[in-house]
Amino acid sequence: MEWLRLEHWSPYAVGIGIGILSWFTFLLSDKALGASTAFARTSGMIARLVGGKKVLENTYYRKFAPRIDWELMLVLGIAVGAWLSARLSGTFETSWVPALWAGTFGDAVGLRIATAFIGGIFMGFGARWAGGCTSGHGISGTLQLTVVSWVAAVFFFIGGIAAAHLLFRVIGG
Repeated sequence: MEWLRLEHWSPYAVGIGIGILSWFTFLLSDKALGASTAFARTSGMIARLVGGKKVLENTYYRKFAPRIDWELMLVLGIAVGAWLSARLSGTFETSWVPALWAGTFGDAVGLRIATAFIGGIFMGFGARWAGGCTSGHGISGTLQLTVVSWVAAVFFFIGGIAAAHLLFRVIGG
């Protein structure tokens, strides 16, 4: 089981694993693999804590009921799996500001947190607007050969490249 301690895994092995996970997702839940709906449901659970049952009358939360489901467990599993993988490979470290960011923008924690927070808002908005996230469209949708998912995947890459260029070449100089 030494392969669990590797710092870098083969992208082919990981791709095969994700493909097999997608098969089981379709088999067991009859739904595509995705994560962004878990965040929508979680926001509904948080809103329900504040606003009570009135939140359930919201049109959006009628479509995406605020409840714990397999997608939320998938998101938690991704976080736990990433932590476990980093621990097993000996690469785990805590850092508020990654080295690449610090080298470009300095080590101001507030700027890093604000940028990550704003980026997260844009990602969440984009995922809801597109009807899915990178895992929903980029993995499940392309696996099903849906045109909209292939278009979305192309724009995920274009957007990522443009954002990295803007941040690290234009703004960060």
